[in-house]
Amino acid sequence: MNETVILECTEARKEGKPVSRYLTKRNKKVLTERIEKKKYNPFLKRHTLHKEIK
Repeated sequence: MNETVILECTEARKEGKPVSRYLTKRNKKVLTERIEKKKYNPFLKRHTLHKEIK
């Protein structure tokens, strides 16, 4: 019951830079809410918060 989701950077658009996106999987039965993870954004050259998008 795994689902592939896309994580998108939340800080890049505020600074006018391209957004970074990552693919990850989540189990729909166990995790019902949206995923938030700290991932590396190569355009900003630092770790930023990435949230799940549709």
